Amino acid sequence: MKQPIYRKTIFTIIGIISFYAFLVFWLLKLESVDPRTHIVTLQDGLWYAIATLTTVGYGDMIPVTAGGKMLGFVFLFSSLGVYGFIIGQIASIMSTLKENRAMGLNGTNFEGHVVIIGWNDFSQSVIAHLIAAGKKVAIITKDRHDIDIIREYYDADQAYTLFSDYNNFDLMEKSNIRKASIVFINLNDDTEKLVYIINVKKHFADLNYVVTLDNGNLKSTFHHAGVTYAISKNEISSKLLASYIFEPDVAMFSEEIMAYAHEDDEYDMKQVQVKLGNPF
Repeated sequence: MKQPIYRKTIFTIIGIISFYAFLVFWLLKLESVDPRTHIVTLQDGLWYAIATLTTVGYGDMIPVTAGGKMLGFVFLFSSLGVYGFIIGQIASIMSTLKENRAMGLNGTNFEGHVVIIGWNDFSQSVIAHLIAAGKKVAIITKDRHDIDIIREYYDADQAYTLFSDYNNFDLMEKSNIRKASIVFINLNDDTEKLVYIINVKKHFADLNYVVTLDNGNLKSTFHHAGVTYAISKNEISSKLLASYIFEPDVAMFSEEIMAYAHEDDEYDMKQVQVKLGNPF
């Protein structure tokens, strides 16, 4: 929850308590001059104030002086404002908690996961393969509209979403980025990715990074900047296309190996344990 909301609520509560403490003090002072009064001690004054503010009104203690009755009216009518404040604060707190959770401000305990910085159609496709392979994903986006879309696609135990500016590295800690297996930088163009890699490495130097490049000639540049894997989209697609042209079976096999399997019988490679005594 945001600190300003905390402070405002605390100051308001302190102000209300101080106001009613002042009223109770004057009620005791005004009632003390009349021998018929039942409101004599501080405990009596607090009991009357609480019974009036909560609209219970037991009637066992009532002011008998004119001044005390006027204060009774103040207690009675101000209780409406107190109820309005309490209901408003509860609604505000619930709304803030819900918003914080939606924006990922509560953080995640994912470990060994993949952090993806930037959301678009390409990252959506990558995430689909990762989740199908049993990998958890933390998505960082600076577009509030993306949050609702991502939450519709993935369950909270599969994908965590954080709404943050990409340069807010302190807030990025909410994604548990230091425990991630790899970070995928998915920004708009190669120049933006290179500048961002240089900046993010200053804060998270020991992580593995992967980027996709429009210009394959920049591979070595990104490797020198600290990127673990620099992948050229055009290079991969052109190789696969050429393979489909002159050896389609190999190309199809390669594409199937790179894809995830929906069922156990769809795996192209399986690990089999051969036990002792097996004649084969």
